[in-house]
Amino acid sequence: MSSHGESEKFVPLDLSRWKNLPIVLMVLGGIGALIGLAVDPKQFGYSWLLAFMFAVSLCMGGFFLTLIHHLFDASWSVPIRRINEHLGAMTYQVLPFLFIPIGIYAMAPAIGLHLPSLYPWMNELLTNPAAAGHDHALQAKQPLFTVAGFFGVAAFNFVMWFIFARGLKAWSLKQDETGAAECTLKMRFYASLGIFVFAVTLTLGAIMWMKALMHEWFSTMYPVYYFAGSVWMTLATVYLVAAILKRQNGQLREVLKQKQFYFIGSLIFAFTVFYAYVTFSQYFIIWNANMPEETFWYAVREKGNFWDLGMLLIFGHFFLPFLSLLRIDAKLTLPVMVPLFVWAWIMHFVDLEFNIGPTPHPNGITAGSVALDLACLAFMVGLLALVWLRNFRAHAPYPIRDPRLAEGLDMYVAPSDIATAPGHAK
Repeated sequence: MSSHGESEKFVPLDLSRWKNLPIVLMVLGGIGALIGLAVDPKQFGYSWLLAFMFAVSLCMGGFFLTLIHHLFDASWSVPIRRINEHLGAMTYQVLPFLFIPIGIYAMAPAIGLHLPSLYPWMNELLTNPAAAGHDHALQAKQPLFTVAGFFGVAAFNFVMWFIFARGLKAWSLKQDETGAAECTLKMRFYASLGIFVFAVTLTLGAIMWMKALMHEWFSTMYPVYYFAGSVWMTLATVYLVAAILKRQNGQLREVLKQKQFYFIGSLIFAFTVFYAYVTFSQYFIIWNANMPEETFWYAVREKGNFWDLGMLLIFGHFFLPFLSLLRIDAKLTLPVMVPLFVWAWIMHFVDLEFNIGPTPHPNGITAGSVALDLACLAFMVGLLALVWLRNFRAHAPYPIRDPRLAEGLDMYVAPSDIATAPGHAK
């Protein structure tokens, strides 16, 4: 962005040529995924899981940003709240359906399908319960690491997300209609409980859907590690979406100012450091303790090209964005932030490869496995974009009657004007 007027910082941008991109991604990704399913059913299961965890990151990131907006009673984030609400809403609109293939793969031995189970411990429980009874790791992690525990966690997560993400969005939309103080108070109530729900569900999801691929491993930092990377990637996404909506059709042109972009950029910088702190802490504690139950997870990831992925994460997930965002004006410069958004998506994809890839490919991922990963990811990203755009177009682009909107726009509203405003509670 230049240092001149606001109108020069975001010039009109025609994105009509990209309006069919979500459908194109879904079609091409879906075709590639179906081909992969036919050619390599085992790899398809892990590729679908990787894409699903990427989708969980994006949706849960939006849910988290909505929660902290209400918890901190923030005014600056009012103009972007609807962006986050629609992301959070997909936790119950889309994710339950995307989970179905994972559930089918997990239960394949029990339902007679000739598909390799994604989780070796689940396959052992279903096909050889006697042997599973002698697995110390499974016994130590009862009752979560059971068939009932696996699907119980999924059901619990989706129900909680439906209650809280839907509740926050419903009261936000009602606030657009009435402007009543009750709506603000209800959203604060949902957020006060929702932050605990978020912590519990994200922890359970990260453990049961991704960490459980190597069920013997112990790490209490893992859910925080996944949380840090997810919010980091989501913040970069929100920044780009906000920039587009400020430029395209003027939908947020009047309510998005420099400070919104600066604060989002500052949060990206903060989570860059937080992610590095969490990942280093996890590694350092495990290395220092030197216990086989913990170190084997990293030992596997030093084989083949996983070593290269690890180095890429160290320098690409931390040093590059950290140094890029050190300058204050970098957070307000689109030629810096747009490539950073693309880089954030690449780094989160690499991070998920680093976590999931060693289970089906202990000696390193292959070009074919990455291609199928990208096909499944393209399908899910296209679906998420399609649902998000449908939701965004169906409602006001920002909370039009939020009492903090004027403060967020650095405007003064006299008390007499508030008392006579439409929908104000007398």
